[in-house]
Amino acid sequence: MKRPRAIVWDWDNTLADGWPAIRAGLNAAFRDAGLPEWTLDEVRERVRHSLRDSFPHLFGARWEHARDIFYAGVRATHLEVLRPMPDTEALIRGAAQIAPMAVLSNKSGPLLRAEVSHLGWAPLFRALVGAGDCAGDKPDPRAMRVACAACGVPAGEGVWYVGDNALDMDAARRAGCVPVLLGDAAHDGGPGVSNPALHFLNATQMTDALSALDKLPVGR
Repeated sequence: MKRPRAIVWDWDNTLADGWPAIRAGLNAAFRDAGLPEWTLDEVRERVRHSLRDSFPHLFGARWEHARDIFYAGVRATHLEVLRPMPDTEALIRGAAQIAPMAVLSNKSGPLLRAEVSHLGWAPLFRALVGAGDCAGDKPDPRAMRVACAACGVPAGEGVWYVGDNALDMDAARRAGCVPVLLGDAAHDGGPGVSNPALHFLNATQMTDALSALDKLPVGR
């Protein structure tokens, strides 16, 4: 394990828990379309791709109408229900001493930036890259390259991308970055499905590992 040149983070279920708002928006769109609603567990298991990549499959020709209903439902409560994942504030504040950082999420860019600002974390990151901000959304490597460029480094083996599921690990590999799994990935079939290069069971374990790396020069 080498000290990273930059750390890029996923947002939902990695650093923050905003699932209740996502569920509210999705179920509002499902009710309007006459489709079955999802439980919170189903939302955690099924939501991976950005809206522009997933909604045409879910809602067909009416996906833009469903998008508007979804965003209205999310905006109504997302800041109120937003919570940090356990011990993540200490993790990212410590990580900010190790390397420049960014966030790359498939949450809409404006919603992502509102949530990061609401938690008071925006000054910790060089960029907050969300869905719709780039020509392609995660796992498209172009989005990762934008996040890395904001950190002053090219996408590559010196960059960690930290996420909670297999799609995040795929996004890291497509951009040539180090795939780092945070959490047990129980909602995604477990760590074996994700096949990360590095795996931390929780934020405290990762904080301890980064503290040890803080004594090393970059790349050592």
